[in-house]
Amino acid sequence: MNLFNNDEEKVKALDKMVAAKMGFKASYEVTGQTYPRKVDSIILNTLSEIAQSAYKFSNDIRLLQNMKEIEEPFEDKQVGSSAMAYKRNPMRSERLGALARYVIVNALNPAITASTQWFERTLDDSANKRIAVNEAFLALDGVLNLYINISSNLVVYDKVIASHVSSELPFMATENILMECVKRGGDRQELHEKIRMHSMEAARQVKVFGLSNDLISRIIDDKAFNMSEKEINSILNPSNFIGRAPNQVLDFIKNIVKPILDDNKDLLGINSEVSV
Repeated sequence: MNLFNNDEEKVKALDKMVAAKMGFKASYEVTGQTYPRKVDSIILNTLSEIAQSAYKFSNDIRLLQNMKEIEEPFEDKQVGSSAMAYKRNPMRSERLGALARYVIVNALNPAITASTQWFERTLDDSANKRIAVNEAFLALDGVLNLYINISSNLVVYDKVIASHVSSELPFMATENILMECVKRGGDRQELHEKIRMHSMEAARQVKVFGLSNDLISRIIDDKAFNMSEKEINSILNPSNFIGRAPNQVLDFIKNIVKPILDDNKDLLGINSEVSV
């Protein structure tokens, strides 16, 4: 203002010229010595959102690997555990989760910095920012490398999955069996109670005695359900319980994923190598 004799229009024009010269399309209307530190918080929150999805992915893979349904890639000479040679620990997923957790927690750094600003900036905010922002990007880069490596090389054990589905299917099918019986004139409350009792006993056989799930046999033998073995078994087709899942996936890929891939086709084809 002193330089331009309090001519605000010249000051604003200079601001636009400097911003354009540095390649910015716009500038902040009100600033002190630097940009609002809440910008750092917004950016790291975005990184945190990505890390949250990656963290959930890593947990799901670890659970599925424990169930022996899916395994992350495992190299020929890889040691799964330094103590127990037979183990195949999901090291990539564990590492992914650890880094993702760091990014999520690190998002608090700029939030606290932005909320504790004094009238003008102080050195504590720039010192913290130089660590928090940089390391968030570096850590998330590692997360995404692991994400690519794991998802590109998953091993799926179809027969184990089929076995688990088969063991749980009787419980899942009870609602469909109940609806069919009601359509035929059965009393819903009465049949619901019978299914509850049969389910509890079948679960006890599995959990206490280690026996197979005999829930369907119990329902077939119960005359109150008024359905033949063939009719009940026809309900037990796993494809009857997936709803719109297959087409939901296709729609999501077509309407959401593909446009993003098309817009960023120059970035595709990244290979990720991970050492374990």
